[in-house]
Amino acid sequence: MVPDYARARQGKRAAYDEATIHAILDSGLVGHVGFVADARPMVIPMAYARVGSTLYLHGASKTRIMGLDGQKLCLTVTQLTGIVVARSSFHHSVNYRCAIVHGYARKLRDNEHAEALDAITDHLLPGRSAEVRPMTSQELKATGVIAIEIEAASAKIRTGPPVDDAADLPSTSWGGVVPVVTALGTGVQDGHTPDNTAAPASLRKAQMKFLA
Repeated sequence: MVPDYARARQGKRAAYDEATIHAILDSGLVGHVGFVADARPMVIPMAYARVGSTLYLHGASKTRIMGLDGQKLCLTVTQLTGIVVARSSFHHSVNYRCAIVHGYARKLRDNEHAEALDAITDHLLPGRSAEVRPMTSQELKATGVIAIEIEAASAKIRTGPPVDDAADLPSTSWGGVVPVVTALGTGVQDGHTPDNTAAPASLRKAQMKFLA
């Protein structure tokens, strides 16, 4: 049963199955998290990772969101896939995939911190946590993670060409879709990387996530 607050206004574009929602969450790179702090609405872009029905959010340990526990949160992940070019301003649109998650903040249990940080690192670059040294105790202390337990979630997806009015179709104006492509380019090594050092496997895995 999906609560009313999680239902999309345009039901024909909505999806509520876990496979669709998880696919969007797992392929996104940044989530925008909404919450209320000091009686003010806040929306913050954050790195994240999904493990089962839990989302982990990464940030500095002293930020206000890291102090939340039990408060309601909303996280959205949006992927823009095209600009929809119509024959009238009214029917211009965008194609996209969006996941909206509702839940509540939860402080981490003792054994979750390092595992959650590895999950967030591997969400950006799959397998990267095994390629680097473990975090020091000072680094762990300085790096905050908060969990969102998912209570409800929905997806909203638009695909396809413009939906023009029949009266506009005889127009000689161009109509269609301009694709928006997300890709990871070739890694540019820094000055401390020895020449001829191969890019890590995690980078290639991350690039593969965006190849059609």
